[in-house]
This record gives sequence, structure tokens and C-alpha cells, in this order.
Amino acid sequence: MPLEKHSSEDRVAPLKQPAKITLVGLMGLTGILILLTLSLVYLVPYYGLNRFHSQFVWFMASLLGVLGILTLVGVSLLIAVTLLGHDVPFSKKLRSFTAKFMLPVLVVVGKLVGLKREEVQHAFVAVNNEIVMAQCRNGHAPQRILLLMPHCLQNSNCPVKITYRVQNCKRCGKCPIKDLLELSAKYGVDLAVATGGTRARQIVLEKRPDLIIAVACERDLTSGIQDTTPLPVYGIFNERPHGPCFNTQVAVERVEAVLQEVVSMRRAES
Repeated sequence: MPLEKHSSEDRVAPLKQPAKITLVGLMGLTGILILLTLSLVYLVPYYGLNRFHSQFVWFMASLLGVLGILTLVGVSLLIAVTLLGHDVPFSKKLRSFTAKFMLPVLVVVGKLVGLKREEVQHAFVAVNNEIVMAQCRNGHAPQRILLLMPHCLQNSNCPVKITYRVQNCKRCGKCPIKDLLELSAKYGVDLAVATGGTRARQIVLEKRPDLIIAVACERDLTSGIQDTTPLPVYGIFNERPHGPCFNTQVAVERVEAVLQEVVSMRRAES
């Protein structure tokens, strides 16, 4: 499977319009539900609060008001990143907030409107990727990049062990590892193959990258982004023509497109 040629002007494809509409709608609905919940938390026991000192009532109202404002600002910034693809204030903290707290809420809200968990996970990774690339474009181009791949990309009949040393690969071309090794050499980035979350965390600690380009299934990719935050992770879902965890594939050209954009950012900074 030969590598496709890309010009230096290639950019990572932005979110498609339908995906943007879905994401914005889901986040907007989530924000509204959170605000309604905060209002109910105050209004339902309102008469009970009146039995306390008036300053306590004002304290509770102020606290819930601040939480409501923070929710409104956070959701608005997320929507701005999704629509514009530009960096926004506090984007690093915003990405951590999205990964750790917003995803579980988005899954629940998605179920309420008939969205499957996988659809919400795709939406989450899309927003995460937008924020990561926006940060990189804003003068934070990463220098140390790690390509982190799942072991299921390796051909199931291959006898070579590559999980601790990917260079052991014989480059026969029967799986995407050969092309990924060529990308690693071409762009001067690290490539590693992990058998699971524990090994992936070990690799990240060893390599200490500024940016991870990770390939995995929906569950592993979303949990990996959550585990590594605030370290930026650009997520790409694997392809499973033979079912889960067996001879999976990856769009190598998409991995290269991300690398090419990062390289162009470095040149712009120098």
C-alpha cells in the first residue's frame, strides 16, 4: 500500500457541515439542560432556603449563578472552536474540561435525542481534534510527535513482535505498519505500537511527546484522550473490515495530512 503524495499546502480536512450542526446542537442542548438543572437546584428548595439567613440564600444564588455563567461561557467557547476552527482563550483547560466532564454528559444527552454512543464519541473526538489543531496553529506547533498505534493493525499471521520495538517489522506490506514506519522516518517522529491502555501510558511517559497522533477504536480512543489530558491527542478512528481488534486498518494518508500541517506550522514559526 504505497504512500499517497501530498503537497506542502495540504491541510487537515475541517469538520463537515452536518457534523458541525450535530455538534453545535448537542452542545447547545447540553448547556441548556445544565442551566435548567442549576435553576431547579435553587428554585425547588427555595422556600426551604428562606428559613435560613438571607445571606445564605444570596450565597446559594450567587454560587449557582457563577456555575451557570461558567457553563454558558464554556459551551459558547466550544461552539466557537467547532464553527471557526480557531484557538480561543483557555483552550487547554477547555479541552481538559470537555474530555473529563462534558463527554459523559454528552453521551446522556445524545441518548435523549436518539444518538448512539459511537456517534457521540465521534463528535467528541472531532471537537477535540479541532481544539488541538487550533492550539497548534496559534504559535504552539509541537516539536516532539508520537504516532501511537494499536497492535491490531499488525497482520494477525505475522510472527514478528513489534509491540516493544516497532523497528522489528520486516516491512512486507501486508499491514499498515510498513507505511507508518515510512512516515516516521520521513517526518522524524516516533512510532510506537501498544497492546492496551497500560502499555500506551508507559510509552507516553517514555517518549514525553508534545503531540500524540493516536489511532484506535471509539472506546479506546475516547478513554485514551481522557487519560492523557491535558497532553494534546489528535484522534483517528481505525477501520475494521474484519471486525473489532482483528487486522484493522488506518487511513495512512490522513495521518500524513496531520503531520504535513504540523510541519507547515513549524516552518511558519521559524
